[in-house]
Amino acid sequence: MTPVTRQEVLGLYRKIFRIAKKWQSASGQIEETIKEKEYIKNEAKTLFKRNKNVTDPKLIKQCIEECEARIEIGLHYNIPYPRPIHLPPMGLAHKHGRTLRHQEKLRKISKPIYLKSHDEVS
Repeated sequence: MTPVTRQEVLGLYRKIFRIAKKWQSASGQIEETIKEKEYIKNEAKTLFKRNKNVTDPKLIKQCIEECEARIEIGLHYNIPYPRPIHLPPMGLAHKHGRTLRHQEKLRKISKPIYLKSHDEVS
């Protein structure tokens, strides 16, 4: 990891914790705010620890982009949790055949970058 990349990653880490410190839930309830602050901190710690040994520059760039996207979406919608993708449920296709494979392919292609790490954590 280059020094510039390292500074960028550490800057994102600090930014997340600053956001968590100032976070207010959309409902305004104290319990909800505390719960969301803890979620933000725990999610950041988990993902940064898991990716601390990544050395591939492309993968590092992808992780940075994901982090920035999740920060922007969280701040914009005032929701710390990742937003789900909106596709029809898999139950519409038969258990076997082209339709199921096509739906699985659509889901994989349409998955936003900010959800790539979420499925691995949860």
